[in-house]
Amino acid sequence: MTGPTDPAAPTATAAPPTSEAREREGTAPLPAPAPRDADARTRRIRRIRRAVTAVAVLAAGVIATAALNSGSRHGYLDPRTTDPFGSHAVAELLKERGVTTRVVTTAREAADAAGPRTTLLVTDPDRLGATQRGVIRSAIDLSGGRTVLLAPGSHSLTDLSPGVHTAGDADTEHPAPGCALPAATRAGSAATGGGLRYTTTLPGATACYPSGGHPTLLVLPTGPTGGDTVLLGSETILLNESLADEGNASLALQLLGSRPNLVWYLPSLADSDPDTAPSGEDKSLLELVPAGWSWALLQLLVAAVLAALWRARRLGPLVTENLPVAIRASEATEGRARLYRKADARDRAATVLRAATRERLAALVGVPHTQAHDPAALAPAVSARLTGEPRDVTALLFGTTPSDDAALVALADHLDALEREVRTS
Repeated sequence: MTGPTDPAAPTATAAPPTSEAREREGTAPLPAPAPRDADARTRRIRRIRRAVTAVAVLAAGVIATAALNSGSRHGYLDPRTTDPFGSHAVAELLKERGVTTRVVTTAREAADAAGPRTTLLVTDPDRLGATQRGVIRSAIDLSGGRTVLLAPGSHSLTDLSPGVHTAGDADTEHPAPGCALPAATRAGSAATGGGLRYTTTLPGATACYPSGGHPTLLVLPTGPTGGDTVLLGSETILLNESLADEGNASLALQLLGSRPNLVWYLPSLADSDPDTAPSGEDKSLLELVPAGWSWALLQLLVAAVLAALWRARRLGPLVTENLPVAIRASEATEGRARLYRKADARDRAATVLRAATRERLAALVGVPHTQAHDPAALAPAVSARLTGEPRDVTALLFGTTPSDDAALVALADHLDALEREVRTS
């Protein structure tokens, strides 16, 4: 078979030579050269290694960031949490004033730590079960210290503070003190009105920060031990995001810093009463995932998408460029032939040989290029130009795939002989 007449002709490099039109370009009977297997394999391995390394570094960074931040992200009203809904800021201010803060998660730990020099803060009284409420009530009566109950509702008031009842939600977010309690008068207006109001007829009770005629802060004397119990209708004054508003910081420090020791009780699920706990507290799996992990996963997803876009193969229209060196047409033909032989692609090789021959014969016998692959148009025109022995032109130009390499070589010889006979006729 004849090869291309111009060995330095430009070749398409932007896309693999899969188009039939590309395969028929020029006079070469075989397709454009495929990439070298060894170099392509090496490049793929390098790309995979770089991608795996990038993912490993990114994952290590995410894990390290989560580990470093794990000590500062614990939960709502947690003195170790620095996010807007934690209470790390008030704990630090108390520490500067010599107050030590100890975090406990069970009622028994809280009761054991209570004493006359201790303030016991219960962050979620309504979560406690009946047994835990009994333990805390005993600590209130016997400790002689201060107990602060954050937003206790009717569910827990019966056991923790008998004689006090809720009076609905407060309608004033920052009420004035409205009482003679020194802590309230020094603090001024504070965000105690974002939760519940209370009412009581107990003697000696000090009612402060009224909203709609009912106090949002109650201070009750506790038995003969000299202690007291503080009922605070809203936890807003302890949150990091609102501690600096109005008199929140002053009121929080005075309520929690009257004793040198502060026991910060964060009730755990083990302290909950499954029979009396509010059913609305059930949370889904996604709600239980910390907010920091959600952001980390989002960043990881964005990084993965960017990496995919960066490493993705960009396919576009064919772009021709001159080869950097002149390659002989025979070398290109032999190289492509070896690739076909290595892949045992006799069907593909036969198709290319026949297609190239049909296009050259169509030009010789005057058949339009658009009908070069139509047996009804090309076969009769070629047969009319033959002068030697009769032969089945249709089977030769449009036949089946050769069964072995010897048949493929014979097909190439017959096609070459047919083209040569037409040219000389």
